[in-house]
Amino acid sequence: MKRERATGLLADMITRLEDGDWPLGLVEEVYVFGSYARGALEPNDVDVVIEHGTDKRWLGESLDASINGRDSYVGMRQALRGRTRGISFQFRGRSSLQDEGFDLFLLWRKGEPFSLARERLVSLTVDPEAGTAPRDHMLPEFEGLESLVPRPARIELFGRHTEEKISITPLRLVDGELEDREAAWHVRRRWVETSPLRRAATCALVALDQRGVDLGEVTLHGQRLFGREQQAERCFVDLGWKGFGYMGRLLDDGVTWLEVLRPHRSKPMDALLIEPRPGR
Repeated sequence: MKRERATGLLADMITRLEDGDWPLGLVEEVYVFGSYARGALEPNDVDVVIEHGTDKRWLGESLDASINGRDSYVGMRQALRGRTRGISFQFRGRSSLQDEGFDLFLLWRKGEPFSLARERLVSLTVDPEAGTAPRDHMLPEFEGLESLVPRPARIELFGRHTEEKISITPLRLVDGELEDREAAWHVRRRWVETSPLRRAATCALVALDQRGVDLGEVTLHGQRLFGREQQAERCFVDLGWKGFGYMGRLLDDGVTWLEVLRPHRSKPMDALLIEPRPGR
């Protein structure tokens, strides 16, 4: 991404924060770090840390998202960046990043005028020598997929893989028809034909079926396949990291995780099959 576009994305984000619609009124601090903050001309993306408070509505919606296997930060991400991509958010990650030695540049703090945030953004000078820093917590299994695996997921998977608690298999998903009629009906019931999640779910279930996984033991994007709640959960299919908060607990319980990295209506889709290693 060109630096000019990255700067525009941050400027737009500041404007959205200034409007203050919920949940943006909960934001308390905004930091920029990574290659853009160092002055790179072509950063991979813009790394932003968001520190925020909570209110009754946030707690209620977060609880509902947790119960239903959804990412509670979907709404805040969309409110911050609109319909554009290019900003990678770390929520409540300031302390951990500072502990790891990252330099964080304060863009805005609650109570400050937003004009100050714009002045700080302009003050970030270009450094042609900065270049793009290599992503941390990388594994060979992420090769070619680096931009599709967010940093919190890389950290989680890197640690478990290094400790030999999991194996990771990259998969290129292919389109196909589900032979299991009940599973096919479940997908059609949840998503319209044009939804990228419908295609991603179908491709994921086809891949699992071809690998001999009993679909009656699958949780699909937070819901068990219809009518099969009586069977033990052995595999969790997640579409676009929406259920990432569940990953650690399920892996600890011996549940396999299939992550469709970026659901799309027509483009090729990749996935990571993450399997707990017995006895680890």
